[in-house]
Amino acid sequence: MNNENLRVTRLTEYVKGLKDGQDGVRLYTEYKEDIESIKPQEAFEIFYSLTKEGIQPAEILVFLDKVINVFYKSLISYKWERPEHNNFLTDMINENEELVKKTDEIKILMKEPDLNIRKQMLLPRVAELEKFNDHYLKKENILFPYMEKTMDKFHGLSIMWALHDVVRNQIKEAVNIIKDDESSEQEVNKAIANLFFGILGVKKKEELILFPAAGEVLSGDDWYRMHKQSLEYGFPFIGKSGSEAESHEGTKIFNNGIIKTETGILNFEEILMIFNTLPVDVTFVDENNKVKYFTRPKDRIFPRSPAVIGRDVKNCHPPASVHIVEEIVESFRSGKEDNAKFWLNLKGKEILIQYFALRDDEGNYKGVLEVSQEITEIKSLEGERRLLKWGQ
Repeated sequence: MNNENLRVTRLTEYVKGLKDGQDGVRLYTEYKEDIESIKPQEAFEIFYSLTKEGIQPAEILVFLDKVINVFYKSLISYKWERPEHNNFLTDMINENEELVKKTDEIKILMKEPDLNIRKQMLLPRVAELEKFNDHYLKKENILFPYMEKTMDKFHGLSIMWALHDVVRNQIKEAVNIIKDDESSEQEVNKAIANLFFGILGVKKKEELILFPAAGEVLSGDDWYRMHKQSLEYGFPFIGKSGSEAESHEGTKIFNNGIIKTETGILNFEEILMIFNTLPVDVTFVDENNKVKYFTRPKDRIFPRSPAVIGRDVKNCHPPASVHIVEEIVESFRSGKEDNAKFWLNLKGKEILIQYFALRDDEGNYKGVLEVSQEITEIKSLEGERRLLKWGQ
């Protein structure tokens, strides 16, 4: 076992000791040399080891900040180089810097002596922090997947994702407390303090652990691709980054029936399974008004037979409704409209029928997608269901 592996093993024991409530001073003395040498990637290994032992992210959050504070001196002094094509990383760092400016502004407002006036000034500033959700979404949907593909230890990023959820709830709670005319000064102060601790704590963990580790394991090509993908998200407090005109990677079709797009790789059988499993009827009419394709879901609402393929769409509807079909198609073709919807009762079921214009990357009209869906059960839903229940 090399020194780094030994250090990770020992520090995992140290963290488990803290979790179990052992004497912190004694533990620090015993593991002092390892604590003062820890590196960002090793921190990931430690927390990943805990999750492999069955410790849930929510449990780790209880003592996480205590651990990070102990590791702080070593992590803050760690030297790492910015990666090639680092626009994505630069955006994330700039967003964090602007976040600090926003929280500093809120700190100033907290000095207002009149509680009602303070609430009025605080509400829009605290509510504005909800925009920072895009920062977290870019981590969860872009950065985390790229890191997880490099090494198993980065599956421990679920802990940081759990932190995001904590902050999201803290923002909502703070907004609700500020809105409440009956909330006390103590309640407002506590809500803001909790929010600052959470949102700035995530920032600190990014800069101490996440960004240095990502900079070491991801390639310049990875960073370039991540930046392109990030353009679909918001850029909290810094405005849109990069060129909106950057082109997406083209679709590639391989000889063995594999279709590769920017959003995934599928074979023909998988594509059919996906289309036919969707709980909707889908029919595609091309730009020449010919029926070109339809799906075969398990419980199709409206009958379709292969004989309709190539048929003019106006011949697929009763004469009394042909004028409506023609109006939809021409409105889509001209660019006047992009969607239309109808709903009706059919044999005791409520049906939603939607039409969507299909356009290529240049905006040229390429046809109509008709999507029909039974919404009887959907309309009956009330409240929330957050627990899994089969067959209900």
